[in-house]
Amino acid sequence: MNGGLDERALIGALSTGDLMPESAGAAIEEQRPPDASPSGSATRSPAAESVRGEGEFLEVSLGPHHPSTHGVFRVDVVLDGERVVRLKPVFGYLHRNHEKLGERGSYLAAMPYTDRLDYFCSLTNNWAYALAVEKLAGLEVPERAEYIRVIAAELTRVQNHACLIGFLLQEAGAMGTPIMYAFREREKVLDLFESLTGARMMCNYFRFGGCRCDLPPGWIEQCRRVVAELPRFLDEFENLLATNEILMARTQGVGVLSAALAVNAGVTGPNLRASGVNYDLRKADRYGIYDRFKFRVPLGAHGDVYDRYMIRVLEMRESVAILDQALAGIPEGPILNPRSRLRSFRPRAGEAYGRLEAPKGELGFYLISDGSGSPYRYRIRPPSFINLTVLEDLCVGRLLQDAIVILGGIDIVMGEVDR
Repeated sequence: MNGGLDERALIGALSTGDLMPESAGAAIEEQRPPDASPSGSATRSPAAESVRGEGEFLEVSLGPHHPSTHGVFRVDVVLDGERVVRLKPVFGYLHRNHEKLGERGSYLAAMPYTDRLDYFCSLTNNWAYALAVEKLAGLEVPERAEYIRVIAAELTRVQNHACLIGFLLQEAGAMGTPIMYAFREREKVLDLFESLTGARMMCNYFRFGGCRCDLPPGWIEQCRRVVAELPRFLDEFENLLATNEILMARTQGVGVLSAALAVNAGVTGPNLRASGVNYDLRKADRYGIYDRFKFRVPLGAHGDVYDRYMIRVLEMRESVAILDQALAGIPEGPILNPRSRLRSFRPRAGEAYGRLEAPKGELGFYLISDGSGSPYRYRIRPPSFINLTVLEDLCVGRLLQDAIVILGGIDIVMGEVDR
């Protein structure tokens, strides 16, 4: 290369984005006449040199391998000092072609794939898909199976919210203790799932028209013991965190989501209710048998990260109330509709949308049947993906350290963001 420029330095710069490495810059300076400035004009004054770069923005790529991004997820952030000027989420690192796979196999073959959407909440994923297929085929669900579904869903909600709070505190700087408290309780719930379904996370348990198998002997008593211990855990967890001055300083007034923006953006779940919008599909749709249980829908007043944290704490208490009622009222009887015919399942031509209140928000499945054994169209409405669309609105104008906490409070799992 002519002019004495270091060819290796310039080639290496192409991979780093630094198009003026030190060695190349030094070589250019050697060739420049003594009275010439970098632009060809007169040499800058010392005063001008002292303010060089002032007002410039810094672009930072956060992720995709960063512990605070909840998986392979990247955020491109433009900073003015430490203040966020622009923020763009970048998806696609975990794309697994879930929806097209659902259109290539049988209806039942898609059930195990739903486990891998929000892998913290496989049983609610199963239920949402089963609801859509049951609407499509006109299948009724036996009474006992409906109770089992509610119990499984509320146990899932408790362990999801507890872990989210642990992750949020971990990202705020409380290393270790909160997340270990959360995972201690989660292990008890996963023990129940394992004894019921044979798996701790990828449960593949619900079926169209019911459940795969009945409760094993002693499961109800074991579940009652776990649920009876939850109020003590919630008291302990809340006393540890709710009035912690560092948590309040990091979350109160941070990431405020207005009710109008939440509704317009399609945000659902605890994030929506933290903004004061009274919308919970367990009350609005009354799917399953939720109309039989007494429980309240907690609402926030400010829409900030602290409200989103408190809504989850309160929702866990309401889940305990639902679990107590369901465990007391579960009847004997069959757990699967005999009309299901799972292996030769061919619903009539038509379309259906099944949705439920998953721990992260509205999870929906849209299916079109052409009368064959495979869905003609299979589409998912994942709450993690929809809720992430307001991330820039919540972060612009805040410090970078606030953006990490705001992302942690949204509660995402990349398995259902990318699908």
